[in-house]
Amino acid sequence: MTDPRTTRQIDIAVCTFRRPELAETLHSLALLTIPDDADIRVIVADNDMTPSAEALVNQMRLTTPFEILYVHCPASNISIARNACLDVSRGHYLAFVDDDETVSRTWLVQLLDTARDTGADVVLGPVRAEYALSAPNWMRRGDFHSTRPVWVNGEIRTGYTCNVLIDLTRPALTGRRFNLALGRSGGEDTEFFRHMHADGGHLAYAPDALVFEPVPEKRARLTWLAKRRFRSGQTHGRLLSAQGQPGSKMVEIARAAAKSGYCAFASLLLAGSPVARSRYALRAVMHAGVVSGLFGVRELQQYGAISAR
Repeated sequence: MTDPRTTRQIDIAVCTFRRPELAETLHSLALLTIPDDADIRVIVADNDMTPSAEALVNQMRLTTPFEILYVHCPASNISIARNACLDVSRGHYLAFVDDDETVSRTWLVQLLDTARDTGADVVLGPVRAEYALSAPNWMRRGDFHSTRPVWVNGEIRTGYTCNVLIDLTRPALTGRRFNLALGRSGGEDTEFFRHMHADGGHLAYAPDALVFEPVPEKRARLTWLAKRRFRSGQTHGRLLSAQGQPGSKMVEIARAAAKSGYCAFASLLLAGSPVARSRYALRAVMHAGVVSGLFGVRELQQYGAISAR
């Protein structure tokens, strides 16, 4: 029997908005390999105006070996849902996965082992995209939808919430919350972890903490990828603008514009190579988004469109 004095409380948060795939996510969590010293609880934060996921959560409780806490936190603003998970978490650790993902059996063990070995405040894992056969060949070969951290000068300076473990006991995380102003556009997680890193937080990577995400047909398009990259660039540009002086802002604008132009030209030269051409084209779009963000243009809205309509 586990000694309660040495048990690690771990909450796993899933923010959801009208996704039936939530059932598969919860089923994969129910099959997790759990360390002997861990006490697991799942938090489902329903971001719909009505508690549309509650019935599904109640049904999944029958086959899940640990507690599921359902939290209704309207509406259509992902930051509200993420903050609700932070507010109700009582764990030493809080992990986030998305409501259209499934986790590998050793996912949590890998994250915890990396947190222990590195002493990091935050541990990121990879999200592996799963393409349907109907997806374009260049997209599947280039693996454009998978998510991994970006290293800058040998360190990770920001993160994401689609596969992450957060040590809530660390000073860099104390009282930190997601920006409500970014809850409809996205980029709230990039800002969250960027500010945490600036305040001394350390991010590590667990390459074997695998999470899987199917790519639906509506996302298996260059236009969807371009909008995603542009919005990501806008967030990066806004963060650069917030931390710089007026003179340095103009330097950053010129640098991002030059990078966008270079990548756009490279994509034309590589017209015969669909993977390389698309990669450069999307980088051109991303750098154009940085210019947009530096000029203060509001990020493209990704969340809440359903409710607005």
